[in-house]
Amino acid sequence: MKNLPKGLYAARKLQTNRKKYKWSKTKYKRRKLKLKQKVDPLEGSCQALGIVLQKVGRESKQPNSAIRKCVRVQLKKNGKGVTAFLPGDGALNFIEEHDRVIIEGIGGAKGRSIGDLPGVRYKVVKVNGVSLDALISGKKEKPLR
Repeated sequence: MKNLPKGLYAARKLQTNRKKYKWSKTKYKRRKLKLKQKVDPLEGSCQALGIVLQKVGRESKQPNSAIRKCVRVQLKKNGKGVTAFLPGDGALNFIEEHDRVIIEGIGGAKGRSIGDLPGVRYKVVKVNGVSLDALISGKKEKPLR
């Protein structure tokens, strides 16, 4: 029990030390400096609106062999470009260039990519205000702009 602060106001010294050494912890530092929001293209929100720039096909990682259908999207809020996955069979047929889409996180660990798609962290949810699931299942038709 040596080197501990002694005296009437010892608790203050312990508190200031604790506050100082918290900054050496990575999770605390990232949370306080809001590094996730600064790096994240969605800026901490769960969904974002964007414009489709082009359709792209991404090859899946080993041991799978497929070309996953994706789109390059430019976000409206900050102009950043991201790649978003198109879930569902034949979803690429319902999307044209310059369509308005809403994207959200794909659900990987810590906001990372999921499964065999390298570098794709987002998926398309809506196209021109209509749900992509409803378009694929045939319940709704895509509105003309």
